[in-house]
Amino acid sequence: MKISELFHKEIIVTNLEAENREEVFRVLYKKLLDNGYVKESFLEGIIKRENTFPTGLLLNNYNVAIPHTDAEHVLKPAIAVATLSKPVIFKNMANPQEDVNVNIVFMIALNESHSQVEMLQQLVELIQNESFLNSILNAKGGDEVIETIKNYVVFGKID
Repeated sequence: MKISELFHKEIIVTNLEAENREEVFRVLYKKLLDNGYVKESFLEGIIKRENTFPTGLLLNNYNVAIPHTDAEHVLKPAIAVATLSKPVIFKNMANPQEDVNVNIVFMIALNESHSQVEMLQQLVELIQNESFLNSILNAKGGDEVIETIKNYVVFGKID
């Protein structure tokens, strides 16, 4: 499965105003739940996993978090996205004692644990591209985010 097939406009929130990571989690979880992607247990699974295995990634200009949890909490695969109006603090994946001011959250919901590594690899490839992150952050809604992702994944538009 291509990563571009996991993004859907109804689970994308642009310019989200959130005070903390839990608020971001709740907003994305609600979108995933309301659209039939996850079980009610998903939110608790995300929070528990994030507390044990932080997902903040310190990149160049924009920092990203990629929270995810076990496949048992997922009904059908998807990646929810939130671009943040102001950064929210996550713990650093590489150094859990360090805070990371995150600009974009990609919440991964996969119903097959073996597909997680492959999807993470594809996502990491995308988020390492500065112009991709800039385009996502400047998108004016779910349709623009989807278009940007397809341009980068399908057409290989990586500068």
